[in-house]
Parts: sequence; structure tokens; C-alpha cells
Amino acid sequence: MKRMTRVRLHTLAAVSFGIASGVVGLQTAAQAQAGCESRPGAQLHHYLPANNETVHWGYFSKGRTPQVFAHSGDFVTLETLTHHANDDASLMVTGDPGAESVFKWEPNDKGVDRRGAGPMDASVYGRGAGEGFGVHVLTGPVFVCGAEPGDVLEVRILDMYPRPSANPEHKGKTFGSNAAAWWGFHYNDMIEEPKPREVITIYEIDSTGERDWAKAVYNYRWVPQTDPNGVRHEMIDYPGVPVDHSTITKNTGVLEGVRIPIRPHFGTMGVAPAEADFVDSIPPGYFGGNIDNWRIGKGGTMYYPVAVPGALLSAGDPHAAQGDSELAGTAIETSLTGVVQVILHKQGDLAGTYLEELDYPLLETDTEWVVHGFSYANYLKELGDSAQSDIYSKSSIDNAMRDAFRKMRHFLMTAKGLSEDEAISLMSVAADFGVTQVVDGNWGVHGIVQKRVFAGQ
Repeated sequence: MKRMTRVRLHTLAAVSFGIASGVVGLQTAAQAQAGCESRPGAQLHHYLPANNETVHWGYFSKGRTPQVFAHSGDFVTLETLTHHANDDASLMVTGDPGAESVFKWEPNDKGVDRRGAGPMDASVYGRGAGEGFGVHVLTGPVFVCGAEPGDVLEVRILDMYPRPSANPEHKGKTFGSNAAAWWGFHYNDMIEEPKPREVITIYEIDSTGERDWAKAVYNYRWVPQTDPNGVRHEMIDYPGVPVDHSTITKNTGVLEGVRIPIRPHFGTMGVAPAEADFVDSIPPGYFGGNIDNWRIGKGGTMYYPVAVPGALLSAGDPHAAQGDSELAGTAIETSLTGVVQVILHKQGDLAGTYLEELDYPLLETDTEWVVHGFSYANYLKELGDSAQSDIYSKSSIDNAMRDAFRKMRHFLMTAKGLSEDEAISLMSVAADFGVTQVVDGNWGVHGIVQKRVFAGQ
């Protein structure tokens, strides 16, 4: 990548209201009012570091304590950590105080206990608090003052840059992990032995921004790992399990001569859904979440329908590079810092704009409009009480394509004033539909229409 110029604005230390346990209650109107009023009137830039008090692991929640109170127009710098950092802690955790506080795991003592939207007593599988029903380390949430259900939150991604490795032997470098895992599309369709198998590939990235590609360093086959609480993990089934490198065999010389183009982006970013107190971070939905679209990076703008007061924006699951489909299960999962600007669009002002009736996550870039279709547009509502488990067995590309078509039709008819017949013809001759991901429970198809198509309007 070209050397990244970090956005320099008048900054303010982030106001942190987090608690280490990650188990919180619903916010009162008085708390929100106090947080939104305790600031001067000028536009501010908040800095939100990633540590065990500012992240929540594996879930979105309408009851999560805000870490920052921001007004429309404010800027927020968000440090984000990859949940795969313990695949090689010496490269991605050790010596980094924020990461060490999050990934700390000693017998019966974790830096972040709840990891997922499941039961805290691990009564389903015995894997650990939260049961790993949701895996992403998310920084936030950001409470957007004045945001109410029915509004739309605009999030402009102004910058993204790698979090340098704290290992002094690797100054100027960042590292990431790609897991070809049991949830990948390939898993039951292998040709070489042993099969099936899970394989971790560690990649090196230039943290200075001078080099725009990543290279593989080594890979290893997952072997059963016993966590500090004595639980044996035959597969990659719980986030943040420390990998004991004395138990693995490193294979060097992998992907020799191959350069992976860097496309830094948030794999997961969104607002809190209204339907449940704890929502698994893996399946995406109307609220955004784990969309895994590599286009959601620097220069992109996301629009989210607000479902709860304050919107409660969180971001994480940072990726250095990913292809459409995320076929093997993950991208190059690495830690990144992003700079965003939040802009609130009130419901009463949406009529006649391209945000009218927006009930899905919409991406705008300099050259494109991108809609996101899913197997279920709102699986939390459509699948009922068992939605968070049923979604994993009910996904299909057919349904996701149908949803993407309907959203693109809505966008063209609402934002661009086309008739249905005009919209259908335009989609067939000028829109591109692609598979966003087939690994997140609620599978995704994105639809892209170039802005230049409308240059003559």
C-alpha cells in the first residue's frame, strides 16, 4: 500500500465507561443524557484503545456499556484486535499491553471472560463462558447522541493502518493468521490426506505502509490444544485458545514468491440489533455485523439502520486481505486501527433521499454503490426464538441472491427514481452480483452498481 497518511484532527482522550467483565445492563436515559451533555460544543475526535475494558468478545448487545459518547460529525479512532492473535502469540500478543490484557488466560482467569453469546456457565459444550457462539473481538460500542430507531447512521472510514508487532525482532512488521477451518466451504471437499484437517497460515505485513502486499511465513496443522482451564479443543471451537507451539510442526517455504495484495478492512462493523440482549457476532444481518466485504475499508462509507437508542456502533474482526467468498473460513486476520466519522441522519429527513426506507447495510465508495443481501434479511426476526442456532443450517446462496436482488431493486427505485422495469433491466446489463461470504451462518451476496452509470442523470 502507499504509505498511509493518518488523519490528523484535534484529538481528545476517549471517555471510557467500560467494565472488565463484559456483562452489562441496559443503559438508562439518564446515563445517555449525561454522557452526551458532558462535552463542549465543538466537533471532537475521540480515541478508543483496545483493551480488556473496551472490547466485547463474540457478540453485539443493546445493553453493552458505551465506551465513547459521540455527536454527529465527531471522529473516532478505533483500535481493533484480531481474535486469531493467539495462533502465534509471540508475533501478535506478547509485549503489546492492550492485546495482552485481552488475550490473558491463566487457570480460571481470563482477561475477557465472555467469548460469545452463549451461556456464561458453559453448560452447552463446556468450552468456556459464552461457549464461542460468536468469535470476534469488537471495540466499542460508540453511543451516537440523538440516534433513535428509524434513523440511519453513516460511518465514513477515513483511514486504516496496521497495528505493529510488539516483538522487537520484527520491528516494522505486522502479522496475521488465516485459518482454513471446519466452518470453511472447502472442509468436506478435500483431495489430499489427512482429511479433513484445519490449517493455520501465518502472514507477514509491512506495518510502515511502504509495501502493499503480504507474504506467507509458515503454516501448521491444528492439533488438539488444552487451554489453561484444562479444556481440550480437538478443533478450532473457542476463540482465543493459546496455541502451544511445542505441539505443532511449522512448515516454512509455503506460497513462495506469492504476494497477497493488501486490502485492509473491517470484517465486522455494525450497530446493535434490537431483537435479543446478546447476538452472536458471526451471522451478519440488517444491523451490519460480520459482512466480510473487503470493500469496507479506507474511503468507504457504510450506512446502517438504527435499531436501538444511541445506535451502539462497534467494529472489529480486522482483515489485511480477503477474497470474495472468504472460502476457507477466514481472511488474513490481523490487528488494525481505523479512523471513522459518524454522521446521524434523522428519520424525518430521509424522505426523497437515497437513504429513504433503508433497512439494510449499504456501502458507498468513490465509484460504487454496494447493497448486501443475506440468506435471511433479518434472521433474528424471521427464524424466531431459535434464530441464533437455526441460521447455521438454513443458509443458501439462492436466498442471499434473491435478497440482494430485492435490495438493489429497492435502491434503484428509491435512490435513483427508476421504475421496476427500468431497475430490472439496469441490473441485468450494468450491475455485478458476487458472493461476499459462505462461512458466516447467514451467507452473503453483494450487488454493485457503478456510479458512472448515472453520470447523465
